[in-house]
Amino acid sequence: MGSVMGLDQYAHRQDSNGEDCEITYWRKHNALQGWFENLWTLKTGKPANELNCELFELTAEDLKNLRSVVEAGKLPVTQGFFYGSDTSQDDALKEKDLKFIKDALEAIDDGDKVFYSCWW
Repeated sequence: MGSVMGLDQYAHRQDSNGEDCEITYWRKHNALQGWFENLWTLKTGKPANELNCELFELTAEDLKNLRSVVEAGKLPVTQGFFYGSDTSQDDALKEKDLKFIKDALEAIDDGDKVFYSCWW
């Protein structure tokens, strides 16, 4: 059996010594991916597909903006070959996203950096 292809997404924190700790992991949460792809393009000027396998540092402002979008149920419907079915209105993922945002903001308050990465 080969590996199962699909969108894998990670958030982690990094302390001043460069030590990494995973905050959360998502599998095929395409609506969240779409939001990060839009932010990536906005901040870097690079196309969305170049986010694949990159470390994307998030600011407290980014996370607060994401929280507003998640709370309002406004994550974008996003499609991609490996992205799975639409997750934009998944209540369980909404709770997971809000916990990630809370934990990520706490990490930044503690002086750590927060990164998002994806692989498909």
